[in-house]
Amino acid sequence: MKNKIFTIIGLLIIAGLSLITTAVKAQETIQYFRPNSQQGINVFETSKLDTVKFTGLKVKIGGNFELTFQALGQSNTAMPLTKPGFTGNVNSLIPLTHAFQLPMANLNVDVQLADGIRMNLTQYLASRHHEDTWVKGGYIQFDKLLFLHSDFIDQIMKSVTVRIGQNDVDYGDQHYRRSDGGNTIFNPFVENYIMDEFSTELGAQFYYHDKSGVFAMAGITDGELNETVIAGSKIDAKTGQPNRYDAAFLGKLGFDKQLNKDFRIRISGSFYTVNSCNSNTLFGGDRTGSHYFNIMENQAVANATTLSNAVDYSAFSGRLNPGFSEEVHTYMGNLFLKYKGLEFFGTAENATGRGITETGNRWATQYAGDVVYRFPENKENFWVGFRYNTVTADLAGIGDVKINREAGSLGWFLTKNIMMKAEYVNQEYLNYPNTNILNGGKFHGVMLEASIGF
Repeated sequence: MKNKIFTIIGLLIIAGLSLITTAVKAQETIQYFRPNSQQGINVFETSKLDTVKFTGLKVKIGGNFELTFQALGQSNTAMPLTKPGFTGNVNSLIPLTHAFQLPMANLNVDVQLADGIRMNLTQYLASRHHEDTWVKGGYIQFDKLLFLHSDFIDQIMKSVTVRIGQNDVDYGDQHYRRSDGGNTIFNPFVENYIMDEFSTELGAQFYYHDKSGVFAMAGITDGELNETVIAGSKIDAKTGQPNRYDAAFLGKLGFDKQLNKDFRIRISGSFYTVNSCNSNTLFGGDRTGSHYFNIMENQAVANATTLSNAVDYSAFSGRLNPGFSEEVHTYMGNLFLKYKGLEFFGTAENATGRGITETGNRWATQYAGDVVYRFPENKENFWVGFRYNTVTADLAGIGDVKINREAGSLGWFLTKNIMMKAEYVNQEYLNYPNTNILNGGKFHGVMLEASIGF
């Protein structure tokens, strides 16, 4: 009931603010901005095109919210197992029914502070993982530095963007296409990748855009989702020394060009690396949770888990977190091709890392490919799509495992701000030991989702 109350309050806030702001000049389009609507699809880094005239301070209040109906079935072949403190077989799966999930909602505040300078603040009003209102993060973005009164710097800034704050880690291109709580507009499917690379960290990212289509990014963060000023007291098993909180470094190099009116190509390579941290969450930093609810989970374990308003039991159903909380070194390549209405988006990823109690690094690899066809020409408000996603990983205490997913989708933008989509998903778990609940695990079925973004 509490979750529903927060969701209703959040939706009323969004609706009320939307009605207010549409009546004032402050709701105008702001500079160097990715729209929270169909217009933001296939937008990655914000453009350097100076298409919006600065006329003074502007405030844009926006929001996202979604409602999903789940009709999934599941099974496994794990042997019956009892554990002290739990009731019954901890390897039995929660019985599911076909029903609506908890709705999720976001509140977005974007402000044009000065010519070429804007800020963003995003809040999760209600979500599966964090059920109360939480600040996701915020940042300031500089596309001009006119206050320095330097012609030389003004010329440099025609190709440079600087973003500073608690911001999405710009590792890979997939995070531009993922669902983020109530914001599901950019994702042609219902869920994200099996190994979901997403977190917010405090730092800075510097972008260079060349007219040829070449672009580059260099960034530095603190490597943490939850910052702390308390010195590390845990002993790193690899070094034998108290844990350090090193800076994380990331970078990206790519080419993105509309070669002609019909064909666009984008190719990029990214890396992220940190040697030691308090608790890195690059593969587990989503504070909203999976859009598959209660999949491959056990009711007895859920009943014995201490819940709070901040942490829901097993909020990441259907995903895999390799557990690289202490040290992470990961690389990703992405290819995006669009010919008229036909799109391909591919991902190849290789990661190594470890937890603080481990002396050696483990590995994880991920491959994914999306094929999406949007129609009719020049409007593209309908689509059909197919995704294949596979992950293999060496998990602590388990060994090498593999997870495969196939998903088909179809969708419709009723308007640029209102979207409906349907997905059929099939996922299977391989090589898990028979004492693990995921042994022989499978789930499949239909998901229906309605989403609004503005």
